[in-house]
Amino acid sequence: QMSANDCQDPPDYWTIHGLWPDKNEECNRTWHFNVTEIKDLMSDMRHSWPDVLHSSLNRTQFWKHEWDKHGTCAATLQILNSQKKYFGKALELYHRVDLNSCLLKAGIKPSSSYYQMTAIKEALTRFYGVTPKIQCLPPEEGEKAQTIGQIEFCFTKELQLRNCTALKGESNAMQADLKLGTEELSVCSDTLPTYYPSQVQ
Repeated sequence: QMSANDCQDPPDYWTIHGLWPDKNEECNRTWHFNVTEIKDLMSDMRHSWPDVLHSSLNRTQFWKHEWDKHGTCAATLQILNSQKKYFGKALELYHRVDLNSCLLKAGIKPSSSYYQMTAIKEALTRFYGVTPKIQCLPPEEGEKAQTIGQIEFCFTKELQLRNCTALKGESNAMQADLKLGTEELSVCSDTLPTYYPSQVQ
């Protein structure tokens, strides 16, 4: 979708997709996104939470979508009960988790050769002490490897890291949230070779 969305220089580092409560979506349709509330966060937002899909003058469409869908629900927690707190806390968690340097320290970097998914999982679990949820694009036709696409960390309501084990009765709504073109991300297979590309082709 790059040419259609004037996305010339996609970031070559992990960025934020969102901060999502497990349950509910669009909890308050009258609480509209207001970019002026996060103006202090703007340079960090543009770097850490860029919108690479929607070309627009100020590129705030992605943030508005995340606020409308998830932020209005997260706001039931006092630590997230304003736009400034919601976006600010997401940025803070992103920097605290620091996935970019963690993967590098573990020797996992974009490469033209394949990784074992179990090795990536083990490295992350060893580093963080919890199991994240790693999502991949399944192999394209004729290909044998999946491509790593998203790494989800789970937190308690106190925003402490916890294991991302699927809770009983939890729907797949969380992973249906992200569609890349027509392909959808799903939980990575432990057995398929895994591609971690430096540039998305």
